[in-house]
Amino acid sequence: MYTAAFKVLEVLESKDEPVSGEHISSMLGISRSAVWKHVKELKGMGYEISASRKEGYRLTKKSNRLLPYEVHKHLRTSFMGKKMRYYESTPSTTWIGRQLVREGNAQKMHGMVIIAEEQTGGIGRLGRSWVSPAGGVWITIILKPTVPIDRVFMVTMAASVAVARAIRKGYELGALIKWPNDIFIGDKKVAGLLLELSAEADVIHYCLLGIGINVNIHPAKLEQVKSAVTTISAEMGGDVDRASFLARLLKEFERRYLLIEAGEYEAIAREWKSLSCTIERRVRINTMKATFEGEAIDIDDYGALIIRKDNGKIERVIAGDCIQR
Repeated sequence: MYTAAFKVLEVLESKDEPVSGEHISSMLGISRSAVWKHVKELKGMGYEISASRKEGYRLTKKSNRLLPYEVHKHLRTSFMGKKMRYYESTPSTTWIGRQLVREGNAQKMHGMVIIAEEQTGGIGRLGRSWVSPAGGVWITIILKPTVPIDRVFMVTMAASVAVARAIRKGYELGALIKWPNDIFIGDKKVAGLLLELSAEADVIHYCLLGIGINVNIHPAKLEQVKSAVTTISAEMGGDVDRASFLARLLKEFERRYLLIEAGEYEAIAREWKSLSCTIERRVRINTMKATFEGEAIDIDDYGALIIRKDNGKIERVIAGDCIQR
């Protein structure tokens, strides 16, 4: 969709001066009325294009939407994000991903990224709602891992590291990982991850990796969130380029995902620990069965949090809420 419109955009981007409709028509082998139609489509996508009968068309400002065309300009991966689906609004990118893999071939979709400008029904851990207004990065990545099923949790660990690294490298912000799947800057949450798995016995059919990052969002849009949150733009004092940020994130994730596929689990665990803001902290753990406090001392080979309780007993936590003191 809009492939021809982006061909027109490529012509406009290649010129500093205005380009006549006749010249674009000749270059692309389309009619001048088709050029006008595609310019109108580009304007609808947020590109600002001036037009005059005397000089022609000129791109004056690029779109601030998270369009695959803009992401691919910066993308430096071998497979992650090479295929993308874009939606202005959807209840959930994970819901879209679930539909796609049920109707198609997960192997052929491996690495596909589903992007939404906003989600109207985003879901976080334990079925909680995830506020996802325009300006964030709301994506789901379709994956077909070949790792043993008891190691699939490493996908979330690798993605958590990738999000933290992308923020740190791009903006020199001290992003850290809070167990099990949140990214914090200081004492405020900036991102969260959620992995959905479809498997039978020891066979993984597919994984849907959901990532939500507060990027260019005005704090007022997050007022309904009860926990302390922040955005990258708030930390930077202005909006950032979401397309280049997402491209950087996908590169960081692909590199670590390939390590997992190669069985380099220890490398991922070591980097995760180096970026953890949970280990060596006093925490309160709420699980389905109990609530207790202690010191988080490590994670084990399967991603469980190891707690030294106040009575000295060691507790292994597979899932639950972790409240840091």
